[in-house]
Amino acid sequence: MRIRLTTSYLLLAGLLSVVFAGPTVKAKSAARGDVKPAASPVVKNRAPLPPNALYLLPLTAVKPHGWLRQQLRIQADGLSGHLDEFWPDLGPQSAWLGGTGEGWERGPYFTDGLVPLAYLLDDPKLIAKANKWVKWTLENQRPDGSIGPAKNKDWWPNMIMLKVLAQHYEATGDRRVIPLMTRYFKYHARHAGERPLREWAIPRWGEEVLSILWLYNRTGDRELLDLARTLRRQGFDWKQHFADFKFPRKTGKEQLGLRKDMSNTTPLSMSVHGVNNAMAMKYLPLWSLVSGDVSDRRAIYAMLDELDKHHLLPNGMHSADEHYAGQNPSQGVELCSVVETMFSLEHALAVLGDPTLGDRLERISFNALPATFSGDMWAHQYDQQPNQVMCSISPRDWTTNGPESNVFGLEPNFGCCTANMHQGWPKLAASLWMATPDDGLAAVAYAPSEVRTTVKGNVPVEVVEETEYPFREKIQFTVNPARPVAFPFQLRIPRWAEGASVSVNGEKSQAAKAGGFHTIARRWQKGDRVELTLPMRVRTSRWYQNSLAVERGPLVFSLKIGEQWKQIKQGMHKPAPAPAADWEVHPSTAWNYGLVINSSDPEQSVEVVAKPLGKFPFTSEGAPVELRVKGRRIPEWSLVRNSAAPPSPVASREPLETLTLIPYGSAKLRITAFPQASER
Repeated sequence: MRIRLTTSYLLLAGLLSVVFAGPTVKAKSAARGDVKPAASPVVKNRAPLPPNALYLLPLTAVKPHGWLRQQLRIQADGLSGHLDEFWPDLGPQSAWLGGTGEGWERGPYFTDGLVPLAYLLDDPKLIAKANKWVKWTLENQRPDGSIGPAKNKDWWPNMIMLKVLAQHYEATGDRRVIPLMTRYFKYHARHAGERPLREWAIPRWGEEVLSILWLYNRTGDRELLDLARTLRRQGFDWKQHFADFKFPRKTGKEQLGLRKDMSNTTPLSMSVHGVNNAMAMKYLPLWSLVSGDVSDRRAIYAMLDELDKHHLLPNGMHSADEHYAGQNPSQGVELCSVVETMFSLEHALAVLGDPTLGDRLERISFNALPATFSGDMWAHQYDQQPNQVMCSISPRDWTTNGPESNVFGLEPNFGCCTANMHQGWPKLAASLWMATPDDGLAAVAYAPSEVRTTVKGNVPVEVVEETEYPFREKIQFTVNPARPVAFPFQLRIPRWAEGASVSVNGEKSQAAKAGGFHTIARRWQKGDRVELTLPMRVRTSRWYQNSLAVERGPLVFSLKIGEQWKQIKQGMHKPAPAPAADWEVHPSTAWNYGLVINSSDPEQSVEVVAKPLGKFPFTSEGAPVELRVKGRRIPEWSLVRNSAAPPSPVASREPLETLTLIPYGSAKLRITAFPQASER
């Protein structure tokens, strides 16, 4: 493998450090030992709940720095920070603000991402917006304990708002939240028999269990656990669904009993719905805390095994456009599924402590999440494809979605993702660090950040993480306790990171075993520094039709294709209201290439080119790392139904060319699953 630093990288490195001065300044502060007050204490499981392997920290205990903070800033300056100003469903007439407008899931969905975004950025304008939504719910609980718009008789949207209230409490300590949630759960318990879960609430029962456990760990009210058991009985049996999995292939409307216009749902369609499955990934680990059944803890692995075997795509997601769709990289993934899978993995990782769930979380977060947004986050897709060479209003072989599903815009196909997309980056940032049961700290995913919490003996500690991961392999931590204290410091070592090493204060590096947590147990002093190196070797993996994907570190790489963005102004698609816009994206360069690569030893035939980490790393031109590989055109490879499934087997007599691959999340047009072309 050859690694080359471009001239522009060398010239601009110093200049760009100004853009990301946040972590540098904080690191200097940490070196001086200026420790800020600790965040709220970690809340652990109460008996009879068994302990978690790890515990999520309260919102605001972790703050993003560097490129991650910049990504949240881009999000705040894009749709997430302005959507309520022009999208009617979130306008002043929303029933979640006391109006007569939309009163189902869109207000809660929006606020569920807005609250963490606002407080992680410490943005007064966004905090005021978030408080407007939270305030209405807090001030308008009815005497019987019910919440939300009076016209809403569905339990489902309330489940989302409960998650909002929990985050609001963690960020502000608002004393109204605990009593309100207590009254609401008593209300639900009283009416659960006469008004059982229905429609979307049946497969999503675990969303309410999540909030029940959150409240139980703060109040100890045993009646809450009885309500959790009721919801489990009324909800869909996800454990059985995967114990006897009946969907090894792509599904369709006729099989699922759906009308052509998708104006109905069926119990069968709910069980294979991508977002329902994404949410359910955390349910059985959470439920195991109540049931005490070890088989419930293990059930997530049966789920992942079946979905991986039949529906896994190179971006780390399971296909569903909008229902199970098989392994063809021309099939899609809904944005709601991406952010909900991330959230589920964050909670499953906390319960189980399995580092491989952290590997999954990073693969999805650094690839699938940014891939489905425009670089400025003013537009998003409903469905993304790993092999996506044209985003247009055209018929494709989706399982059940419409022809506009992969265009970038305000509300392509359906507006649920428009309301729900905001939680992805903020909740990832808030979950980078977790507490260990023995009052230590664990870094479960990596990105530039700062964590403030308490460790052994309730000692405040601040840790600053400086890195350009996932684009670079070195990560530095400055550990800064208020006074010398011994506590365990755990570092997740990804499975792909063979040869990882850890050093403390410049001492000789220690090997760190891939696929586990590396624990440093010592008495920490102010200014102690830890350096983690995760070697990012180029590797390949096999996919649909024996196609080939190229990976490095947590990143998947895709062919860099020229992009022509064309604003949609007429036709079958209703134009988006200003300042949003809808876009088709067409290729301006060839895409039908096979790779000429030694898949058993790709290091020898790939050149890694480091480029500056700028403001927009998740764009084609702003990609901070590129791979140079050899390939040949495959003239007979053409679009089928406006998509590009890889052919196999393949041979080509076309000239050998040098191809540029960029991170999947940076490529809005891409080939990710390549045919392997012949050497000659």
